[in-house]
Amino acid sequence: MRHLPVAALLLCLSACAPAPTRTAELAPQPAQARSAALQQLFAEYWDEYLALNPLIATFVGDARYNDRLPNTLSAEYRARELAFERRWLARIEAVDVAALPQQDRLSVEIFRRNREDEIAGKRFPAHWLPVNQFYAFTATLAQLGSGASAQPFATAADYDNWLARAAQMPALFDQAIANMRAGVEHGVVQPRVLMERVLPQLDALIADDPRQSLFWKPVENLPEALAGERARIEVAYERAIREDILPAYVRLRDFIRDEYLPQCRDTHGLAALPDGEAWYAYRVRTTTTTDLTPARIHQIGLDEVARIQVEMRRVIGTLGFDGDLQAFFRFLDTDPRFQFESEEALLAAYNALRERVEAGVPALFSVTPKAAFEIRPVEPFRAKSAAGGSYMRPSEDGSRPGIFYVNTYDLPSRKTWDMEDLFLHEAIPGHHFQLAIQQELEGIPAFRRFGGFTAFIEGWGLYAESLGKELGVYEDPYMYFGYLQNELWRAIRLVVDTGLHSKGWTREQVIDYMLSNSAASETQAVAEAERYMAIPGQALAYKIGELKIKALRARAEAALGERFDIRAFHAEVLRDGAVPLDILEDKIERFIAAAS
Repeated sequence: MRHLPVAALLLCLSACAPAPTRTAELAPQPAQARSAALQQLFAEYWDEYLALNPLIATFVGDARYNDRLPNTLSAEYRARELAFERRWLARIEAVDVAALPQQDRLSVEIFRRNREDEIAGKRFPAHWLPVNQFYAFTATLAQLGSGASAQPFATAADYDNWLARAAQMPALFDQAIANMRAGVEHGVVQPRVLMERVLPQLDALIADDPRQSLFWKPVENLPEALAGERARIEVAYERAIREDILPAYVRLRDFIRDEYLPQCRDTHGLAALPDGEAWYAYRVRTTTTTDLTPARIHQIGLDEVARIQVEMRRVIGTLGFDGDLQAFFRFLDTDPRFQFESEEALLAAYNALRERVEAGVPALFSVTPKAAFEIRPVEPFRAKSAAGGSYMRPSEDGSRPGIFYVNTYDLPSRKTWDMEDLFLHEAIPGHHFQLAIQQELEGIPAFRRFGGFTAFIEGWGLYAESLGKELGVYEDPYMYFGYLQNELWRAIRLVVDTGLHSKGWTREQVIDYMLSNSAASETQAVAEAERYMAIPGQALAYKIGELKIKALRARAEAALGERFDIRAFHAEVLRDGAVPLDILEDKIERFIAAAS
C-alpha cells in the first residue's frame, strides 16, 4: 500500500491499557438494543486499541496519547498484545449475530477475521526484523518529530507532548538492537543490501548540532502565540535532541554498520528464513484476502503481463514508432521530452492535472469525500528509497488534509508519462476518495473507518487508474501508455514477488525481469525490487484487488444492461469501506439483485 503503513506502526509503535469491562448488554434483548450494545462493544475496543497503539491515535487525530511511545518491541508488550487479541476474539465470538442487521453482521465478520489474522501472525518473529529501508519506526519518528506529519505543534502542550514521547525513544531503539541480536542468533536477519540502504537513511537524521537536526524544525517554526515559551522550549528541545534522540540514532546506526551488517544474509526471499515458506503463505493470504497460492498468483501475473504487452504494441503501432517494445521502453526512459525541468515544474503539472480530473468526477461518482487534500514532495531524508508516490489520509477532526506525496528524487527518472495514472491512483479518485470516504462514514465502527484490507485499498487504487479515459485524461497516447506501463508494473509484481519469496529468485533476477518487460528505469527497478524484499506479499494486493473489482463491474454490467449505473456501482463499492474481496463480491451480488 502506498498510503501510511499502519501495519508497520502496529508492529513497532504502541502502548497498552487496562482490560475493558464485560459488556453485559450483549445478553438476548430486542434487535435495536442488541445493535446498540454491539456498537458499545466496538467503541470499547477502539478506545483500548488507541491506548494500545498511541501512534495510530496520533495519525487518526486523537490527541489523548500524543505523549506516549512504549517499547512495542519488548517481550512484555508482545505478550500483552497477544492477550488483547485473544480476549477480543473471545468477546466477539460470544455475540449472537442472528438478530443483527446486515451492517452489524458485516462488522462482526470483519472484526473476527482481523483478530484471527493478528493471532495467527504472532507465530512469526517479525520483531527480530524491526528495521528495513522501506518501513521503519526510525523514519516514522523522524516524520513526526519534524513537525511535518501527524504530531501537532500548535500549543505549549503539543511541544511538551513530543518531548515526553521523545524521552521514550532510546528504550525502543535499544530494544531494536537487542532484538536484531536475537535474530542473528536464530538465523532471522535482513538481506544485506536492505541494511546497506538503511545506513544512509540513518546518517541523514544524525547531526552534530541539535539545531541543525530535523527534530529542531518545530522550534524553528514555533507559532507566534508561543513566543513567551520560546526560551524554555529551546532549552528543552536542545537537551532532548542532544541527549536522547540523536544518541539513539547513533547507537542504532553504529550497531547496524559494525555488528549487524556483517551478519546479514546474501539471500533475498522470505523462504530462506526458518519457517519462511509458511510466513510468506500467511502474508499472501492476509494481503490478498484470498486462498490463492503463490504458484497460482505467479501464473496470473505471467498471463497479465502477456495481455498488457499486446495492448502496448497496439499503442506503439498508432504512434508510428520504428522499433519493438524494448526499443520503445528505452525511448520512454531516455528521451528528454518526458522529463520535468524542475521540481517546481513537476508539482505545477500535478496541480494542473488535479483541475482536469476534478472536472470529470461528477460523471462517475455520486459520493465524494468532504476532506481536502494537498500535493507535497517526499521529504529528502526518505526520498531515495520511497515509492514514486504515496498518500496519507486526513485526520479525523479535519485539522490535517489528505496528502499526496510525490517523489522528486532523481528527477530525470520521474517521467511525464507516469503522471496521470499516479495521480488517479494516489489522489482522486484513488486513495483519497476511498480512504477519506471510509473515514467519513456514519454508523460504522471506528475500527472499520480507520482500518482496511490492502487488497481492497490498493485494488481500488489500481482500478481508479483504469478510469482515466472515462475521466477525460489519457488523451495523449504517451499518457495512456504510461497507464499501461503501470498496469503492467502491477502484473509484474505478481510474477516477481512470488518469484522472490517462493521460487528462489534473486534480487538480480527480479531487476532483470522488470527491466526486460517494462519501461522502468534502473532506479525504479532497484527500489521496487528492494521494496518487495522488505515487505513480502504486499505488492500482490494491487493487481489481485483490481482484477476482482473489474470482474465485478463486468458482471454487473452484463446482468443489468441499460439499468447499470456506474455512479451507483462505485457508491456500492465504497459505501462500506475496505472489506475482504469475498465480502465485496457478496455485496455486489446483492447490488445486482436489487437493481434487477
